[in-house]
Parts: sequence; structure tokens; C-alpha cells
Amino acid sequence: MSLLEIRDIHVFYGAIHAIKGVSFEVNEHEIVTLIGANGAGKSTILNTIAGLLRPRSGQILLDGKSTGGIPAHRIINLGVALCPEGRRIFQQMTVRENLEMGGYTRDPSEIPASIEDAFRRFPRLKEREKQIAGTLSGGEQQMLAMARALMSKPRLMMLDEPSMGLAPILVEQIFDIIRELHQSGTTILLVEQNAQMALSIADRAYVLETGSISMSGSAAELSENDAVRMAYLGS
Repeated sequence: MSLLEIRDIHVFYGAIHAIKGVSFEVNEHEIVTLIGANGAGKSTILNTIAGLLRPRSGQILLDGKSTGGIPAHRIINLGVALCPEGRRIFQQMTVRENLEMGGYTRDPSEIPASIEDAFRRFPRLKEREKQIAGTLSGGEQQMLAMARALMSKPRLMMLDEPSMGLAPILVEQIFDIIRELHQSGTTILLVEQNAQMALSIADRAYVLETGSISMSGSAAELSENDAVRMAYLGS
């Protein structure tokens, strides 16, 4: 069943036509990845789904209902969370305060249990609970950004470049966490420069080139496609 459906969206930055008639879908309990070069429009698509940008035309459907006109802070209530590129944590707040901010749409009585769940999933954050978030390492900040997004209990988790700037061993840890989230029932839409890692965990993939989808299929099919291998997998 389709949880998210994108129908022919066009997104502009002023006169710049950034997204040109993109259509795709994400079914419940899938990991779907968008791969493409820098500037292809991957982050723009996630920000549009999250309500931070508005398409000039086309539709975004969640459970078959249009999200058009719904502000970003209400889209979170529909079960969609974005873990943005560059982490965007609250640098001057503690780890715990960041998590509390992530749960602002929830019943306050549910927050403590959700924080404990986050600490179970990310034990490093438990050790840093009272630490100022801006003093965390890059890997710890990425864990915090993911944990904060999970505080809203999303059905659809959108991850924008979760491995950016991380050492290889930390990349493996982040992808292990993504696998665990998926196994626990969270649907995931993943944007990731590390196409090889993304395709290794995804069910399906779409290739984005200069604002348009040029190719789609199962992750296994695309990982064996010669054009994809040459352009994104370094082989």
C-alpha cells in the first residue's frame, strides 16, 4: 500500500526550475532511496514533502490525501519527520533538551518514555544526556538528529545525507541504525551520496538527474546497472 505518493511536482527557486515533473511513491514498510549528484534536487524533494517548500504544481499525497496547503508543523502531526542535511540540531541546548524539542507535538506525558527509548536505541546519547549538543562529535550529532526526528513517532522517516562527513566506521553504525528502524516498522525515504550503501539497504531506488527522475527500479537492479555503476558506484 502506498504511504506517500508524489505526482508530477514542479518546484522553483525564483525563476530556477529545480524539480521538473517528478513522480514516485513510497509504500509502507519500505526503504526507498533517491540517489543522484550534488544539485540534482534530492534535498529539495524532501523539503517539499516536509512542507518547507511548496510545489508550483503537482500533488503530494499521504495515505491518498493531499498535503497541499498544510504547514510544515502540521505535516509532522501526519506522521512525517525529516532528519535534515547538516543535522541542524539545536547547538546551544543539551542532548536531552534537543530530544524534548523533537517531541513537541506529542502529549507531554509520553515524552519521558520516548526519551528513554531514544537512549536505548542510541546509548551514546545517554552518556551525553546533559552535554551541550554543539560540543558532540559529528557522529554523535547525527545520532541526535535522528533521535530527535524519531521523537515525533513518525510513520515516514526522511533522512537527508545521514553519512555526510562521517568516518567509515560511523557510517556503518548509522546504516545499522537505519536497518533497525526499518525492522521496527518505520518507512524510510533516504537521500544519500553514498549510493553503494544506500542501495545495499533499500528495497527500491530512483535516480535523480537535474531535477528529473532518469531511472527507477529495485535497488538490486540499479546496483547492477552499468550506467548507475559508472556514475555513482565508482565501477
